[in-house]
Amino acid sequence: MTTRVYSHPACFEHRPGAHHPESPERLKAVLTTLQSPEFKSLQWQDAPLGTREQVLLIHTPAFVEEVEQIAPRYGTVPLDGGDTMMSPGSWEAVMRCVGAACAGVDAVMKREVRNVFCATRPCGHHAEPGRAMGFCIFNQAAIAAAHARDAHNVRRVAVVDFDVHHGNGTQAAFYNRPELFYASTHQSPFYPGTGARSETGVDHNIVNVPLPRGCDSASFRAHVKDEILPQIRRFNPELMIISAGFDAHHSDPLAGLELTDDDYRWITEELMRIAGDCCEERIVSILEGGYSMEGLASSTAAHVRAMMQSLPQ
Repeated sequence: MTTRVYSHPACFEHRPGAHHPESPERLKAVLTTLQSPEFKSLQWQDAPLGTREQVLLIHTPAFVEEVEQIAPRYGTVPLDGGDTMMSPGSWEAVMRCVGAACAGVDAVMKREVRNVFCATRPCGHHAEPGRAMGFCIFNQAAIAAAHARDAHNVRRVAVVDFDVHHGNGTQAAFYNRPELFYASTHQSPFYPGTGARSETGVDHNIVNVPLPRGCDSASFRAHVKDEILPQIRRFNPELMIISAGFDAHHSDPLAGLELTDDDYRWITEELMRIAGDCCEERIVSILEGGYSMEGLASSTAAHVRAMMQSLPQ
């Protein structure tokens, strides 16, 4: 079986404004890389539109209605005071994000493909059940986890997040749901200010590993090996979802960690080994942050390259 990529041209039409870091150029950088000859064996599929029912698995009806109604006919309007914007194309873009994540879950659960990468934008892990924030409108990783339980009766779903920012939205959605597990490495102190080690969830189903500014490869790998990977194995998921943010890369202009392309290869392979042992290799990876075009492209390539290979047992 192969790796499938879900994407859609509508994801370019979320336009938060000139000079906004979460620009359409991010997706262009990712797709240009993944459409190079090296990745010719990838299976490509258009992201379907997500459904309101899927979004409501995580988000409140009032919030969903607010997002739909605030979408402008022209220009931009803020959802959270300025960081998270809606443009005329944002509603379709974010619903394609939701559709890609849920279709990815369907594909791996039906064994159509081994794993999935969702090359979509905007990112999602900061979106809480009742509010948008941090460039994120709907939380597609959390929605995908809830969809796996709702549509496929998956008992335990793990979301692993290596974005440089803590996924406060995913944590908020999972905190009181012991069947959903969330693990995050993230720079701290840093936006959004959540993600302390003491935030452990209702049944120790939340694992936060704050990393200091300047954290390098050796320290990152040691923390993941000692604190994240054993907890995922303990949880024993039936499906793994990755919030794949690449803004901890040393070239990223918005953060201060020092990860390399090879660190993304390494953590992807480690997660694939666990998925092979626990959940028949089923992984759905969803693009989150990354604001250096060069770093985003090379890190995504390392991540997807690793997803495409067969690891020795």
